[in-house]
Amino acid sequence: MRFPQRFVLLRSRPIGSEREVMFKIVEARDVGFRIRQFVIEAPRIARKQRPGQFIILRLRQNGERIPLTIKSSNPAAGTITIAVQAVGKTTSLLNCLEAGDSILDIVGPLGHPSEIARYGTAVILAGSVGTAMALPTAHALKDADNHVIFIEGARSKEMVVFEDEVRAASSEAYIMTDDGSYGEQGLVTKKLAELIAASRKPDFVLAVGPVPMMRAVAKITAPLGIKTMVSLNSIMVDGTGMCGGCRVLLGTESKFACVDGPEFDASKVNFEVLMQRNSMYREKECASLKEFEEHQAEEVLELRAELASKRAAEERMREEIAAEEKHYV
Repeated sequence: MRFPQRFVLLRSRPIGSEREVMFKIVEARDVGFRIRQFVIEAPRIARKQRPGQFIILRLRQNGERIPLTIKSSNPAAGTITIAVQAVGKTTSLLNCLEAGDSILDIVGPLGHPSEIARYGTAVILAGSVGTAMALPTAHALKDADNHVIFIEGARSKEMVVFEDEVRAASSEAYIMTDDGSYGEQGLVTKKLAELIAASRKPDFVLAVGPVPMMRAVAKITAPLGIKTMVSLNSIMVDGTGMCGGCRVLLGTESKFACVDGPEFDASKVNFEVLMQRNSMYREKECASLKEFEEHQAEEVLELRAELASKRAAEERMREEIAAEEKHYV
């Protein structure tokens, strides 16, 4: 007797009151060399996102699932912002999309939020696109009354991103480039070592970027007993703990980056094993990227055709649901 009433309640939410099945791109722009920023409609994720959390997205039905840290969210507008560096096939294909296009699937927010506390002096080291991943945590640490020192590193000036946002999120900011074309020449670890040598030992460090950089940071801070966290989302595959591809070793303990992280105590991470696991599929990834680059125009057309077909199916589904709701009201 009560089943029909419950059915009506479950189906009584107006169409359009939440996100559509796919996720619309409302803004897409280049922000650096092979780096593109996207603002995407995802109201539920925007309401729940916390610093350090990430999403898993998929562009097509049989496509790769990739992890991307949420740069920021706007709950009022129902949007999230991500930054994507084209390094493989899926990220290269994603960076071909424009405002008005859609993303097939997005799951999130995933992972544990960054640990925010009043440490004193907090140093954040980020490499190029890793800057986007570190910005929410930098803002939160500054809001928690820490003295935040942000050190952004890039290969050259054209790969320096979000500098204005970095300065706004920190008490001090330094830009380091490998070739000296902008800011100071050298690696981010050079500036960290200089701060420590100048008796400015930090109370907390967060490193986000390439694995060799994070390992180098750990080698500096671990002997000094400085609490240091590293973000390991780059090793993830499915993002749910089911595949086991993101297994990391913390001493002798095995953890999964996606469900136990993505941030871990750098002094416990076995970076040698991490680097080995992170390179397991490199040969296949390179072959896949090469094939994509040879057929890029066709791949983009195929993707847009698939998304158009999906949108048409969604429209039919909405019409059917609307008809059912009228029947039961």
